[in-house]
Amino acid sequence: MKQTLCAEALGTLVLVMTVVGSGIMAEQLSGGSDGLALIGNTLATGCILVVLITLFWPISGAHFNPAVTLALYFAKELSAPAALKYMVSQICGGFAGTVLAHIVFDMPLLQIATTERASLPLYGSEFIATAGLLCVILLGRTYRPSSIPLLVGLYISAGYWFTSSTSFANPAVTLARMFTDSFSGIAPSAVPWFILVQLSAAWPVLKFTNWLMTNRKAGD
Repeated sequence: MKQTLCAEALGTLVLVMTVVGSGIMAEQLSGGSDGLALIGNTLATGCILVVLITLFWPISGAHFNPAVTLALYFAKELSAPAALKYMVSQICGGFAGTVLAHIVFDMPLLQIATTERASLPLYGSEFIATAGLLCVILLGRTYRPSSIPLLVGLYISAGYWFTSSTSFANPAVTLARMFTDSFSGIAPSAVPWFILVQLSAAWPVLKFTNWLMTNRKAGD
């Protein structure tokens, strides 16, 4: 279990460091163009997800996301204590990732984001983004398990652009991004709502994907 939790913490750390660090780099090099900065942020995030999931899938399942962990708890693949340990590891890893990104870019270690993302359309966007991600994972691991790293990396890359919230889709990443006042930050006012809608996607998506797979197996 220690190796599993270490993998979850380390994977989430690198994921958040990539999201925050690439956001800072993109902002510095984009010449004030938010669209260009988002392209850089997108490419880095999608690529690192492919790498991290490929490496850590055999060790911990490569959740890096409390919403994924919660869905697998609902599926009775994780006990409540194990799921809680996963989530704590992910949150701690995410926070460390933000700090490390600030260190390598010579920024204050702890910041509070000022980028306002508090609005109903963005909350709805986060529910859709997280629901889509969970569908990709739950269906992909059944029908195309070897393709999961690429599927997730591509989905999140697309999600940056087809969702108004830029597809956080991850409570641990959302919390971590609250502590960076950079391109990828999120002001505290929106964080509880983002996390609520992200986690609320777990149960209905699990039931829906189970229904889809049951009907396929039955030949309906």
